[in-house]
Amino acid sequence: MAGLRRRVGLLGGTFDPPHVGHLALARSARDALGLHEVRLIPTGQSWQKPTARTAAADRLAMVRCALQGVAPTEGLVADDHEVRRLGPTYTVDTLTELRSELGPEAALVLILGSDQLHNLASWHRWNELLDLAHLAVTQRERVALSGLPQPVQALLDAHGQGALPDTPSGAIVLFRMPAVPVSATVLRQQIGRGEPVSGLTPSAVLDYIAAHHLYRADPPSSA
Repeated sequence: MAGLRRRVGLLGGTFDPPHVGHLALARSARDALGLHEVRLIPTGQSWQKPTARTAAADRLAMVRCALQGVAPTEGLVADDHEVRRLGPTYTVDTLTELRSELGPEAALVLILGSDQLHNLASWHRWNELLDLAHLAVTQRERVALSGLPQPVQALLDAHGQGALPDTPSGAIVLFRMPAVPVSATVLRQQIGRGEPVSGLTPSAVLDYIAAHHLYRADPPSSA
């Protein structure tokens, strides 16, 4: 790992359900940025996606299932901060809590896809994020890392760096990950139709879905 400062990656999302793309993203960020661990943080009550198909407790349980086959040395862990919080889930609140718990010296690294970067200025107290963490961004699907809204481009121009600095927060860095063609929306629909999805999500997740009768007759969605 680069340097002695603890580097903690934070990967949020609905994880409805978690799949191999989420794990690939976590591992790519860990390797590219020298992270000591990556926390997968399911949203509780998302303010942007208020109609999550599955209860937060189930989504947290599925993340834990997804990590059952991951060696502890890989540094991928489930985090229940947002599931435990009442009311809408805001990333800035999660970062504030983690900063308080982990101390002022740890580097917090919020992992984002390019689609989230485009929407960043719509986030609650988005201009406070870099006071609490670094942002690490990778291209997701066909959403380019260009043509950003002016406020977001200005933030990138002011804080973009070529490599993650040895500081607790304040930088925006880009990293690459391999293309993993899997979508939670499509996965839910395939499960609902009874189609085989082996290889798209860990087997322990599929076992949980079957045992709890999740995603049956899943309707079309753009989520």
